[in-house]
This record gives sequence, structure tokens and C-alpha cells, in this order.
Amino acid sequence: MKILHLSKYYKPYSGGIEQVVADISEGCLLKGIESSVLAVNHNADSFDYDFNGVHVYGCKSDYHYASADISLSYILKLRKIIKDFDVIHVHLPNPLANIALLFANHKNKKIVVHWHSDIVKQKRLKILYLPLQQWILKRADVIITTSPVYAEYSEDLSAYKDKIKIIPIGINSENYTVNKELVQNIKTQYAGRKIIFSLGRLVYYKGFEYLVESASHLSDEFVILIGGNGEEKNTLNKLISDRSLQDKVKLLGFVKDDELPSYFAACDMFCLPSIEKSEAFGVVQLEAFLFNTPVVSCDIKGSGVGWVNKNDVSGLVVPPKNPKALAEAFEFIAANPEKFTGVNQYFKDNFHAEVMVANTAKLYKELTSII
Repeated sequence: MKILHLSKYYKPYSGGIEQVVADISEGCLLKGIESSVLAVNHNADSFDYDFNGVHVYGCKSDYHYASADISLSYILKLRKIIKDFDVIHVHLPNPLANIALLFANHKNKKIVVHWHSDIVKQKRLKILYLPLQQWILKRADVIITTSPVYAEYSEDLSAYKDKIKIIPIGINSENYTVNKELVQNIKTQYAGRKIIFSLGRLVYYKGFEYLVESASHLSDEFVILIGGNGEEKNTLNKLISDRSLQDKVKLLGFVKDDELPSYFAACDMFCLPSIEKSEAFGVVQLEAFLFNTPVVSCDIKGSGVGWVNKNDVSGLVVPPKNPKALAEAFEFIAANPEKFTGVNQYFKDNFHAEVMVANTAKLYKELTSII
């Protein structure tokens, strides 16, 4: 059995969907399922390479607009290689992958659509893209969603519920190595304070302004550390200054991948303050779970975020855009740490990469047995 993933990008590029593709591909290799990836390069030219045993067809991007790439070599490469694969696993949203499959000879191929998120922000462009999206959903043999909530509330998937298979995202604990010295340095820097860690691109749907505002409701016992860069950075800095929260909220900027596990290990709790269903799942929550760190996140209508973070088990789920509710959740966790001692076990049972890979491999075998 040979699987080809149609991904937007791939390792060594670091991104949420790219990590899911990598974990599935590498995990399936260990189960004897050959996996390859078609992706757009961050380099100027097209070239093939191998990454942790996965063969990658890297394609030059000719044009990038509104978070999407156009690549003629991506389209032509799929036309050339599709005959060599049994299952085409398409990770959406990615209009390029959709277009490439349309122009390839996909007859007698099993098509798996992995629905990571609806297109939320680019509403006007989505109108133009909609016929293509409907075509691939109709063509798909199976549609994977990452949570039952997204399967239920996504309007785009409402006509295809009979095709949906729910496979939650999982992460590989082997990818996370803690630097004990860095952990101690972080704890020492904020000695005597409860550390609230948050991480993500500083963009509109992440809701960081509400996390910053929550500091106004917290005592000096707490400090909020926000990792990441983005277009909202200046706005957040101004908000911190205007509210005189410089001692309570720290914008860390970009945190290196090899340092992230140490921040998760050093903090007392993690917060994902996202407010829009563009945040479809919230993989960073799983990273917190891995380190037995309770999470505070928001109950976003139509998003799987609040389903992933099980209220009163792995953390607390509060209404979105509500700084006071965030602050009260932080205070509750700080006062009742014994209630959240089973966070890591919750992770192992539900969100380890091995669970995701096993379910995906089972799906592949069920599909190819029909061929």
C-alpha cells in the first residue's frame, strides 16, 4: 500500500498541519505503509528530498497570495506520479492541492480528505473557490475531521456527513525534549509567581488581547508569558502599556522549537485564548497536556477547541472574549492543582500520535481492501 499526502508545506518547515502530516507519514512507515508527500518548497527551485524516511516531492511556488500558493510544478508533478499510489490523502484547506487533483488522473484512486479547518477569513475568495471545494468533497471516499464538534457544525461538510470519520490529532512525545537548566532559569526569573504560558501567532483570531486584559483582574502572584510574533504585536504592546501591565504580561517573541518543551514544563498552566473557529482544534493544548499542564481555553461555537480541552479534567473551558472569566479560571487552577493531576493520562489515552496513526492506518486498510 502506498500513500501520497497532498500538503501545503512539509518539514523542515514548522507548522501545525505539516506536523500532523509528518506524524502520520512517519508513524505509518513503522507499520509498513509507504508514505510520500507532495508539498511546496520554501526554496526557489523544485527538488525531491527525504525527511525521516518520508520521500518528499518539493515544488517551487510561483505565486503566494492570501495564505495560498500557486505552483505549476506541483500540478504537473501530481499528474506524473499519481499512478504510483493507492491512496491520495489531501490536507485542506489548500486550494492548490484541490486544483492539482482535479487535473490529475485520479480514476481508481481512493481519496481521503483531511479537513483541518473551514476557510473562515477569506470569505470573498472562498466564493470563487467553492465549486472546487464541493467537487473534492463529493469525490472523496472518506472525510476526516479532527473532532465531532467540527463534523457537526461545519456548514461546508453538512451535505457529506455520511463520509465523515473522526480522527483527533495526536502528537509524538518523542519530539519534545526538556532542557532542565532552562526550566530552572524560567522558574527562577519568576520565582514566587504562578506562570501562565500562551503561544501562537499574534493574529486576530487568537484572542491575545483578552488574555492581556485578564491580567487586570489578577494579583501580582501571576505572570503571563506569551510566545510568538505577528501582525498584532504592536497593538498588544500598546495595550500592555496603556493598562500598565508590564510587570504582569511579557511578550517573549519567537520561541525556538527546542525551547518550547521547557516553557510547557516550567509553567503552572497554559492558555489558548482563541476566539474564532479558525482555531479548529488547538494542537498547542496537546503539548500542554503532554507535560501534565492544565489548560484554559474558550468555548468557540463550531470549533473543536473546547472538546479537546475537557472541562474539569484537562483544564477549564470559559466563554470567549471574556477577560474576567479567564482570570477566574487561572485563579481556580492555582487554588486547586490536585483536580488536574490526570492531564497527562488524558493525553496518552486520547491524543498521542500513536492513537492518530493507528486510526489512520486502519482507515487506509479498510479503503484499499475495497480496491
